[in-house]
Amino acid sequence: MTGALPDSPLVHVLVIAAATAFIWLGSGWLEEAAETLSGYYGLPEVVQGSIVVAVGSSFPELVSVLVTALTGVFDMGVGALVGSAIFNVLVIPAAAGLGGEDELEANRAIVYKEAQFYMLAVSALVVTFALAVIYFPVSTDPIVGTLPRSLAVIPLALYGLYLFIQYQDVDDAAIDRVREGIDIRREWAKLGGGLAVIVVTVERLVASVESLGVTFGVPEFLAGVTVVAAATSLPDTLVSVRTARENRGTTSLANVLGSNTFDLLVAIPLGVLIVGEVAVNFSTAVPMLGVLTVATVLLFVTLRTSLALNERESYALLAAYGLFVAWVVTESVGVTSVLKGV
Repeated sequence: MTGALPDSPLVHVLVIAAATAFIWLGSGWLEEAAETLSGYYGLPEVVQGSIVVAVGSSFPELVSVLVTALTGVFDMGVGALVGSAIFNVLVIPAAAGLGGEDELEANRAIVYKEAQFYMLAVSALVVTFALAVIYFPVSTDPIVGTLPRSLAVIPLALYGLYLFIQYQDVDDAAIDRVREGIDIRREWAKLGGGLAVIVVTVERLVASVESLGVTFGVPEFLAGVTVVAAATSLPDTLVSVRTARENRGTTSLANVLGSNTFDLLVAIPLGVLIVGEVAVNFSTAVPMLGVLTVATVLLFVTLRTSLALNERESYALLAAYGLFVAWVVTESVGVTSVLKGV
């Protein structure tokens, strides 16, 4: 950690605690402003969660990818982002389901549009990485390719389709707009303030988590796909639990899936567009994306059974994440070797 504070484990723990409190504050501003603005512009709950709240709470992941792209460790950023996505689909719905008074309600728009489009996003990213390895190869062991700007536009174009679909849903819903007594400039300022608080405090939180990892000898890969991933997902977690407590399960789940869709289709290619080209470790990225696909299918199945997430299903999702962490630990210490080049 840089700055005037001493570099000691106790200080880093205090910074993590303080950052968590500020992230809670920022996520509250973000969620309140997003709800008001959605009413002002007539956005359905699913669009509110999957676009407005999701993009805002995904800013930490976007910042982390841009930083790793600029510093030449893009594969670490991809690993942390995929780890964050796995955390999002397993832990956040479980936390929201256990944190609310009743079952976490879903609907057919979540199950048949958001979840399935998200699985399409994962597939599109795998195809993009595969094209990088095929047409711009770097090495074969591990399999590494160069991802140029020309390929980065593929996932961005798919996100454009996603926005078009959401736009059509807004027109189809024809929800009455709530504009009486709303100061639109104040709400946009609150939204911007919440984003600023989240970005700044998550950056400090991640820095302290990484410093503690170095101090206690936690492998960089293990810290990236678990601890750092969970840290950058904290805003999504707080927003989703908050909305679940208000019995708005649709917004809570749409935030999770919309945030992941944004991370995969926008955050990664945007880093490439800024830098020009980056090296992608296909041997590490694709197995991780495979795990993410399995996690997404598990969430899909649990939501589809009764269009709700009950307590037993929530614990099942948490158990699945525990298995994922156990596997990552075995990869880090060399017991298993599914991921090449770790």
